[in-house]
Amino acid sequence: MRAPRVRAARRRHVFLRGLRPRLVIAFLLVAALSALITAALTFRQARASILDRTQDSAVRSLRLQVDSLAPNLPPGPTDTDLRTFARQLDRAAGSGTWHTAVSRDGGPLIGTAKGISGALSEVTKDGDTTFYERVEHAGGPRLLIGMPVNYTGSGEGTGKPSGLVVYAVLSLDAERADISALITAAWAGAVPALVLAVFPALFAARRVLRPVGHLRTAAEKITAGSLDTRLDVVGKDELAALTSTFNTMAATLQRDDAELRRLEANARRFAADVSHELRTPLAAMAAVTDVLDEDARSGTLPPDTADAVLLISDETRKLAGMVEDLMEISRFDAGAAVLHLDDVSLRTVIHKTLQLRGWREPDQVITELPEDDPRIRVDARRIDVVLANLIGNALRHGAAPVTVRATATREAVVIQVADRGPGIPDDVLPHVFERFSKADAARARSEGSGLGLAIARENVRLHQGTLTAANLPGGGAAFTVTLPLGPAQEDPS
Repeated sequence: MRAPRVRAARRRHVFLRGLRPRLVIAFLLVAALSALITAALTFRQARASILDRTQDSAVRSLRLQVDSLAPNLPPGPTDTDLRTFARQLDRAAGSGTWHTAVSRDGGPLIGTAKGISGALSEVTKDGDTTFYERVEHAGGPRLLIGMPVNYTGSGEGTGKPSGLVVYAVLSLDAERADISALITAAWAGAVPALVLAVFPALFAARRVLRPVGHLRTAAEKITAGSLDTRLDVVGKDELAALTSTFNTMAATLQRDDAELRRLEANARRFAADVSHELRTPLAAMAAVTDVLDEDARSGTLPPDTADAVLLISDETRKLAGMVEDLMEISRFDAGAAVLHLDDVSLRTVIHKTLQLRGWREPDQVITELPEDDPRIRVDARRIDVVLANLIGNALRHGAAPVTVRATATREAVVIQVADRGPGIPDDVLPHVFERFSKADAARARSEGSGLGLAIARENVRLHQGTLTAANLPGGGAAFTVTLPLGPAQEDPS
């Protein structure tokens, strides 16, 4: 069960990374935050209004009763008089809205009120102003009122202070129930609003993502090569401007691509034409220089003339080789290079390459070949070109002897050509297969044309194989050719 859970978690992760769910979630969060802020502000205002109205009403009612009953007190009331006064105030509350107690000159409370805080007693002891506070009690929220009593007059600040303070305790359970009802009503309104916000969120996400989806589809078409892809510009918003910019970019890309293709085709045609035109005169020149070489080596020519003839012959051969390489590259670029496959012996292919070039074993080349001598289905001429380029480069730029090591598996044949030289510089290694690339840029002229490794890689690619270059840990460079064995081939083992 572990794998399905991992896949499910991965699907959820991918889903949440999508732009549509993120837009919907953001829209819902904004809607929820707006509803929450609105509900909180409404609750706060309504709660303050309910509590303020309750305490103002209670203070007015208590003041009215105190002013009505206080004149009946004797000038020096006893505790019994104060107890009777408190009971009268309790009866005046009707259904028991409050419980009262009376204190004289900061003394003990006389009456039914309980839980009067010390802070309230302290601020009302010597004053003539009514104070109140809201407190949380074990039985619920309470409103505590402290009101000084005057012997004559009515209202705060009038009459002679009596030293008496009436304390009243009111239950706020009804108000708390009203506030709870407000909270319930706020949630009851916010939840449906949040649910209904899903629909405009989906609609808004669709309106935003539809042009984005069209842009993605168009970009995929352009990536696949359809550079004439264009989008209809709808509206005048930012997405419409983005679509217009995309169309402009696509048109510019199509124009540049057409120009690059034209220039590339002209360059290929020019190289092919020049190589073809040079091939015939170079062949004639090579034939003439061969005759002159014999005369120069036989001593029939003056020494200076003989040296000049040999130099011209050498440069002519180099030029002829470069022309042949350019012709081969032109065929690769034009897609005209084809394979002529045949079943041949791996050992025969490698030894034939060494014999044709006169490379001796083991002085110049050491071979390490499989004992079973597998047969491979390749174009022998092209593999010969690959091996000749790799071994020739190793002998020229590395140090003899060069090791040619071959291994065979059921899937592929691997041929490695390694030398004992200094290796390839790190800054040159990534570019060794590029055309006209040379390890020593300071030597503009050398024995090679700079096309040998590029041609070798193209020949290996024609066989669906790979050609890589690396430096060996102990020194020297190694080129590795990997040729896959086709389904028609059988392992001789």
